[in-house]
Amino acid sequence: MLSVPTLWTVFIINFLALGLIWAYVMRSYPSFDAARFWTGSAFAASAGAAFAMLRVAFPVSLLPLLFAGTALILAICLAAMGIQKFFNRPASWRLTALITGFCFAGLSFFMFVYDSVPARMTVFTLAQALPMVLSLKLLFSPHEGRINPGARLAGIVTVLILVIFASRLFGALTAGVGFSYMHFTPVQSVVILVLVFLSMALNFGFLLMAMDRLRNEVADLALLDDLTGVGNRRHLLQRLTEECSRSERSGQPFALLVIDLDDFKAINDTHGHAAGDACLQHFTLMAQTRLRPGDMLARTGGDEFCIVLPSSTLREGAMIARRVLEVCRADAEQCVGTDIPIAVSIGVAQWTREMGVFPDRLIAAADHALYDAKKAGRNGFATYDPAPPLVPGPETQPLSEIGLRKHA
Repeated sequence: MLSVPTLWTVFIINFLALGLIWAYVMRSYPSFDAARFWTGSAFAASAGAAFAMLRVAFPVSLLPLLFAGTALILAICLAAMGIQKFFNRPASWRLTALITGFCFAGLSFFMFVYDSVPARMTVFTLAQALPMVLSLKLLFSPHEGRINPGARLAGIVTVLILVIFASRLFGALTAGVGFSYMHFTPVQSVVILVLVFLSMALNFGFLLMAMDRLRNEVADLALLDDLTGVGNRRHLLQRLTEECSRSERSGQPFALLVIDLDDFKAINDTHGHAAGDACLQHFTLMAQTRLRPGDMLARTGGDEFCIVLPSSTLREGAMIARRVLEVCRADAEQCVGTDIPIAVSIGVAQWTREMGVFPDRLIAAADHALYDAKKAGRNGFATYDPAPPLVPGPETQPLSEIGLRKHA
């Protein structure tokens, strides 16, 4: 059987190591708020184990036992707060203060007013279990359509820890099997070692949660345009492929707008690239005010943008194009002094079954309409509306004019 100091030393070293790991994560990723709470939780648990060791050095005093229990409860509450922050839920310091205060008051009463080991075990176990039980729903609930693998692991480990807490309390209340910080029985030694192992597994689950979140953030950044913050060309192609597949199955159309800022090269040449970048950002903000929920704006390169309009017809696409033009024209009318007016040309196309699951065909159709809008004088939009095939004859229109409608 391991000695009491050895077991608590293992506990202290384990949580100090975990605290250093989370401190490094916290320093490396300052925006990852959950790491702050998990860092504090690990160091609080280490401090609790250190207080428990003082019970060996001062066997007469119960104060080390009081501070050890309170610190361990604080550690569990901080871990639960980290879970709340991870899932973007408000972390309640008030609840943490209430649980920690309940533990401190309960342990104090049953140590110094009415000495009762079973009562102390009941208070301690309830204070440990409450924040863990409140965290289980978050750990096992799907977020963004799936359950985080690390959260599932943390949830399973939490259930196992709760089972151990309940078994330990049951033994204390029924069989009189107490818990001594001075002399461990073989069973108590095994329980401590199992809890150390489960605490490491729990934090490993937290690390997997963090890795999954950070990987998703990196993936999201790979789909965003650095300058404007909207989707980039890769994101656009992914979305168009999804919409084409959806429309191929359902037969429901969707629309695409291809947008080009007029005379953008002249803006860069005259006012500088910084001014050009500011124009791109300003246009992005203006265009987003005219989009509907579910519409997607993407910058495909240079001064070119696209807007994906799910479940929309050509007519609805033209309506959005008109709205974007109107907000740009209204903004240009208010330009004074060194302000740079922004004008755009827009091509609008609708997905058809002939296009199938090939986004490039829809983009080509919208580009064709954009070319027509520019050819007609810019600062307007055109729609691509292919008409039924015509019988060849002297009255037949040129192919370049079929299905292209210019709108001022």
